[in-house]
Amino acid sequence: MDAQGRRTDTARILGNIALVVGLLISVIGLVTDSTPAKGYVFAGLLVIVGIGLRLEAAITDRR
Repeated sequence: MDAQGRRTDTARILGNIALVVGLLISVIGLVTDSTPAKGYVFAGLLVIVGIGLRLEAAITDRR
């Protein structure tokens, strides 16, 4: 595997991890009602970063 393929796979994996963690924080916060507003902001940022990394991997993979 070349260096570009490894970077693409790494971005895709990190994007998946960020998405899952962000969604887990949101779901656990909604279930327990003990998460402050800052927790939801952090979860939203994680989801946005995860989506960005997935998009970057998809665009890079097309080349």
